Amino acid sequence: MSNPHLNIAAAQRERVNQLPSVSIIVPAYDEEIVLPRFHERTRAVLQATGCPYEFIFVNDGSRDATLEVLHQLRRFDEHITIINLSRNFGKEAALTAGLDHACGDVVVIIDADLQDPPELIHDFLAGWREGYDVVYAVRTTREGESWFKQFTSKWFYRCIQRVSDTPIPVDTGDFRLMSRRAVQALAQLREQNRFMKGLFAWIGYPTKPVRYARDPRNAGVSKWNYWKLWNFALDGITSFSTAPLRISAYLGLFTALFAFLYAIVVIYKTLMFGDPVQGYPSLMVVTLFLGGVQLVFIGILGEYLGRIYNETKRRPLYLLDGVAPSELRLHLADSPEHIAPPDLSQPRRPHP
Repeated sequence: MSNPHLNIAAAQRERVNQLPSVSIIVPAYDEEIVLPRFHERTRAVLQATGCPYEFIFVNDGSRDATLEVLHQLRRFDEHITIINLSRNFGKEAALTAGLDHACGDVVVIIDADLQDPPELIHDFLAGWREGYDVVYAVRTTREGESWFKQFTSKWFYRCIQRVSDTPIPVDTGDFRLMSRRAVQALAQLREQNRFMKGLFAWIGYPTKPVRYARDPRNAGVSKWNYWKLWNFALDGITSFSTAPLRISAYLGLFTALFAFLYAIVVIYKTLMFGDPVQGYPSLMVVTLFLGGVQLVFIGILGEYLGRIYNETKRRPLYLLDGVAPSELRLHLADSPEHIAPPDLSQPRRPHP
């Protein structure tokens, strides 16, 4: 069995003086207001690193002028690749599309709202040169978010940390750097219900946390309402844990044991004291309680069954409406030391 510390040391020796090519993956859904600011600030950071770089903006079916803004930016920056999805597939699918098309030696995932500071990319690259395959950002504070959202987020990450078979870092979003081999490993995981934070952890390569204070959103509004966050939490728990099924089995066993003991008490009272017509309230309470428990766990079974159903259909994770590649992408795609990117569909309609 290989020693992970030796692997990190070997990777460090190989990377210490290397200037890697960097792919920046940016999922965008109705972000027309903040995109120019994000691009200007992040480009300055990347230019300061001295590394060749490309932006991969994934337009996830935006309803505003996000796509038009991206094409305007691309006219003045040859480092921009635009991936336009045929509709809104969700952030997890948009991230997957970006990862599938990234050609860099390292890949950085970051949101366009500037809550995650692009300046942290310097620390990410330093961690990569130390030999780590995944360098992820850990939030110490979360400015601009309600106390309720912060509380539920904190509770969710600690809950899934306990129930998941795969250790998932707490207080960690998608903001991270991944090496080429980590991206290639992640590309093999094509499940339909994608909880990317769990998939990032599942691949198991050497990781390093970088702590930072998260800023408030620079412009626009968050697209994550509480209903979407609830569904996201369900996806995370059911994708990386069978704990709800175990809980239902244990609770069912406990309820059956309680019912058996209660039946003994009823039989004893009937034999010893007779059976007057009483107990309607307690009977209704027990019936409603057991019925509610059964419905809850039938629902849990339905969640898992629905996910199995989605997996058996084997639909693609996303569909492309078109790809406008950057100059760096075209260069790297012809380079023999990089894995060839997937075939790109042609746009069905001309871009502005």
